[in-house]
This record gives sequence, structure tokens and C-alpha cells, in this order.
Amino acid sequence: MDKPAADTLFTGSIPELYDTHLVPLIFAPYAADLAARAAALEPARVLETAAGTGALTRALAGALPAQADLTATDLNPPMLDRAMATGTSRPVRWQQADAMRLPFDDACFDLVVCQFGAMFFPDKAHAFAESRRVLRPGGVLLFNVWDRIEHNELADTVTTALAGLFPADPPRFMARTPHGYADTALVARDLANAGFAMAPHIETIAARSRAPSARVPAVAYCQGTLLRSEIEARAGADLAEATSVCATAIAGRFGVGEVDAKIQAHIVMVRR
Repeated sequence: MDKPAADTLFTGSIPELYDTHLVPLIFAPYAADLAARAAALEPARVLETAAGTGALTRALAGALPAQADLTATDLNPPMLDRAMATGTSRPVRWQQADAMRLPFDDACFDLVVCQFGAMFFPDKAHAFAESRRVLRPGGVLLFNVWDRIEHNELADTVTTALAGLFPADPPRFMARTPHGYADTALVARDLANAGFAMAPHIETIAARSRAPSARVPAVAYCQGTLLRSEIEARAGADLAEATSVCATAIAGRFGVGEVDAKIQAHIVMVRR
């Protein structure tokens, strides 16, 4: 499915809301998981692509061996600025870089790791080939992608609520992009087309997404993701009303108090 160019533009207040609302809501559990897997490989040089606001970077900084060198990159300067401002527990080399054209020499990293970024790559096989290029022989590409939207209850609830608010032109960003690369057979084919000869190891892991109230995930999704741009581009309701409608829908599904919802993702590891 073709994706609009706007699906990669994290600007304005999105980076801050993404970091303060969405990261603890859905990214933190999987950042800890990836960081533990990365540390178990005992890499000397690590490259993170599509680092966003640094959720995985911070987890890696705490989990990797003390001597490991960590470089974190992202395409979007506003996201990287937020990550750098938040900081990490150890020195990290921050660098603006496109995962489609990595500015690094061949075979210079032991591990390339990416949290929930592959869904945004316009040509996934090409991006994987770039990761393979910068990996040394025997190095590992480790990443995760979201499973289908129906297995991620908050994203599904928000998407359904917005379809009711904008029936003529439902905002479909969440289904189209974050949850649009859930076919593990397709992931495996893209990796093979990227030049990885070994079959990937893929695990599907469910976790829980918790928030103190329904409004927190409503703000996270409607204002802290690129869904915001789709809402603001539509007539009939403004961002505040859309957020309120989503909060009501979340409360209707999970209750008016603390929210506890299922999230699910695929974790992919392949050796060069």
C-alpha cells in the first residue's frame, strides 16, 4: 500500500507528545525486550536506526556492555532533538541519517537495531539491504514491527472511533502505516530480497498497554502521532473534538478508570 509522504513527518508538538504519552504507553515494554536481546549478543559496535525520541536508545544505554559503542540515528531532526535533550545514562553518538542511505562504511557494526521503524521505510528491502551492508559478517539485524491493528486494542479503538466521526473519509494512518507491515511472510521475503541468506527468527509477543485514564491514550494517538495531521486535514470536527471522541470510545471499551489494553508485535532477528 502506498503511503503519503506526510506519514514520515514528525514535526511541531508531535515529538514531545510522542515521547511523553506514546513511549510509556506502548513503546517502553518492547524497548526493554529489544535491549535485552541486543545485550545478549554482546556487540562491540551498535547502530540504531529510526531512533525516534530515544526510547530504545535509553534502554540500550542501560543494557549494553559497558565497552559497547552506540550510534543512534533518525531521519527526522525534531525527533532526534527530543532524544538528545532527554539524554541517556551513557555517551551516545547521535546522528541524523536516513535508513535508506546510511552514511557509514561497509561491515562496520556488529548489530543494527530498530524499534518500530521498519513500517515507515518506503522501500523496506532496500533499507534492510543498507543495514546488511553496514553489518560485519556474522552481525545481526534486530528489529520489531507491530502486529495487525486488531491485536492492538487502543489503536483499533481509536481508528474505529475516528471512522465514526469522519465517515466519508476515515483517517487510516494507524492501520496503513504503524500496523501495515504485520505480515511476517512479507517481512521474511523483504529480508531475503535484501540479501540475507539465512531465514529470520521471528517471535510474536503480546504485552499490556496501561494508562491512568482514557484521555492519556486518546491524546497519545490523536496528538502524538501522524494521525494528528489526518485529523487536522478533515472538516467536521477539530483535533480537540476528535481527541474527546476517542477518549469516550476508550472509556467505553476499557472503563472510566485505569486503562489496561493488549498490544502485540513481531520481533525479528536475522544474521548476516
